[in-house]
Order: sequence, then C-alpha cells, then structure tokens
Amino acid sequence: MRNKVSEFLAAHGLTAYQLIKDTGIAPATGYKLAKDESHLPSIRVLEVLCDRYQVQPSEFIEWVDGEVG
Repeated sequence: MRNKVSEFLAAHGLTAYQLIKDTGIAPATGYKLAKDESHLPSIRVLEVLCDRYQVQPSEFIEWVDGEVG
C-alpha cells in the first residue's frame, strides 16, 4: 500500500498546511502524509479526509504489488 496524499494535494492545488486546516488532523500527521508515501493514514484520518473532501478512500491510498517478507 502507499498513500497518494501528495498527488491529491497537487491535483487540487492544496498544500499540506491547507489539508491540516481543512480537516483538523494533527500537523505532524498531515505533513507526514504529504511527504512520505509509505506513511499510511489511520482509518480515522482516512475517514476525516474522505468526509471533508467528499471523495472515496482510493483518492488517498492505493495497493501496489510488492514482495512480502
């Protein structure tokens, strides 16, 4: 899995700071999601993002094939 928050922000002309202000998530979480695609949002944060922007979770995360182990 990887997060696509930075792609979402770029596509909508938003900054990590604006994401944090719009959603009320912790600043550390917002900046980490915007900068580190391996950092996955918790279910609660994912729900907040989807509710605020009225989009599906797939806007913020995606499954990528990778080796386990």
